[in-house]
Amino acid sequence: MSAKLEVMQALIAAWSKGDVDGALAHMHDDIVWHYAASVAPPLKGKVKARKFLENFKSQISEVRWRIFDYAENGDRLFVEGVDEYLAKDGGLVAAPYAGVIEFDGDLIKGWRDYVDIGVMEAQKAGHPRSAWVDALIDRPAL
Repeated sequence: MSAKLEVMQALIAAWSKGDVDGALAHMHDDIVWHYAASVAPPLKGKVKARKFLENFKSQISEVRWRIFDYAENGDRLFVEGVDEYLAKDGGLVAAPYAGVIEFDGDLIKGWRDYVDIGVMEAQKAGHPRSAWVDALIDRPAL
């Protein structure tokens, strides 16, 4: 397993336990995080990343974030996975995504997640996932 993927999986493990500090420990102080690259402006810096994570943590009760595949090129890690979580109200939200993570040493300095927010919003509103989304996320994780 690559060192970059190990960092990403350590971040996921921390986040899955609700450990905001543990997740942030893998981010550069000057991180630029596009958590929804084509929908919202990026979060710039750890202070804003912390605020985002703490707010998100207050809305969820269980994280089931998984990576299915990855590739590397220089200081970049490319991942394909599913952002899946159980909301505090009991609703399950799952959306396939692709991400590009840029490293400065062993810290994440740039992060761009490409996800269809509409898929997530529909599930939050109580609509079932489509069969094609189920097929995308029903794969073995790394």
